[in-house]
Amino acid sequence: MTSPDDIVVVLGTRPEAIKLGGLCRAAGDRARVVHTGQHYDAHLWYDVVDDLAGVSIATSIEIGGRSRGEQIGSAVEQLTRYLHRHPARCIVVQGDTNSTLAGALAASSLQIPVVHVEAGLRSHDRSMPEEMNRILVDAVADLCCAPTPTNAEQLQREGVGGERVVVTGNTLAGALNHLLPAPEVREDIVARAGLPIDGYILCTIHRAGTVDDQQRLTAALCAVGAMSDRAPVLLPMHPHTAHNVRRWKLESLLEGLRVVPPMAPREFLAFEAGAAMIVSDSGGVQEEACFLRRPLVVLRDSTERPELLDGWCRLVGTADPGEVLARAWADLPDWRNALRTRPFPYGTQDASACILAEISRRWPAR
Repeated sequence: MTSPDDIVVVLGTRPEAIKLGGLCRAAGDRARVVHTGQHYDAHLWYDVVDDLAGVSIATSIEIGGRSRGEQIGSAVEQLTRYLHRHPARCIVVQGDTNSTLAGALAASSLQIPVVHVEAGLRSHDRSMPEEMNRILVDAVADLCCAPTPTNAEQLQREGVGGERVVVTGNTLAGALNHLLPAPEVREDIVARAGLPIDGYILCTIHRAGTVDDQQRLTAALCAVGAMSDRAPVLLPMHPHTAHNVRRWKLESLLEGLRVVPPMAPREFLAFEAGAAMIVSDSGGVQEEACFLRRPLVVLRDSTERPELLDGWCRLVGTADPGEVLARAWADLPDWRNALRTRPFPYGTQDASACILAEISRRWPAR
């Protein structure tokens, strides 16, 4: 049974589910999770749900496998109908996905309060679809939950301030406490893959800005492939990346890499924690590498997490990343040592508990 006192959590992708899992568990029966189907692949979605104990999906819609505009439009339509039939105290969305924007627009159209988790992040690169999603969601949100004071200041510069903004910290910290396997389990997972702890490179490539451009995808795979002369490279292959590799006949660039299917969250975190270096274009991996104190090279031209550019990670760009990757590997011993004692850029508070407290204060259950 649904209740108008419920907190509806709209999510559609693996990172959203991971980062909102703690909030869903803390809210208990009052959390009603709606899955948009943006991620529907068995590896990207069902393996995630299996790892998120205590999180159950109340209802699902299907928007996967479509263009960005079609995904957003279809999700807004379906979510609006759902929320009209099943009102809620507020709706919670996270990050910058198409599902995030659709959930915010659907709730706003029905005057249901919108809570945006991970508000105020900006890459200042409007060519990124995610950047436009972030800006639009923050514009309609009634409560913007900023991970850091810098994110809150960014919102204030855009005219989003006052009571609408609260600094809550990063929900990923709580997610890692729940998902990260114990050290001995992590070591066993890595050992069973035939890889040495601190002796391999973990790589992920999936963002549209990288993999939907043949020249950029080629440059990224060439640069990562060259690193296999220095250490084994493990590449969990995103389905969309794999599709474009086949489409442009780039299979030869995968030679020398350890290509595997996408991993469930616990398994992937184990490989992150054991890697000598991580190479990725993922936003979530930037934060995970920080919490795990792993050196990260970001295969992007810009990042919405500038707080990590002071030593936590290195931004290499997508045009010709090979030279920067090689230099990062040469600097690895000093870089690793520096990360051992670097203070975290995120607060230590329980972000999920903070967000729920704000929801209860602003929109108390009847």
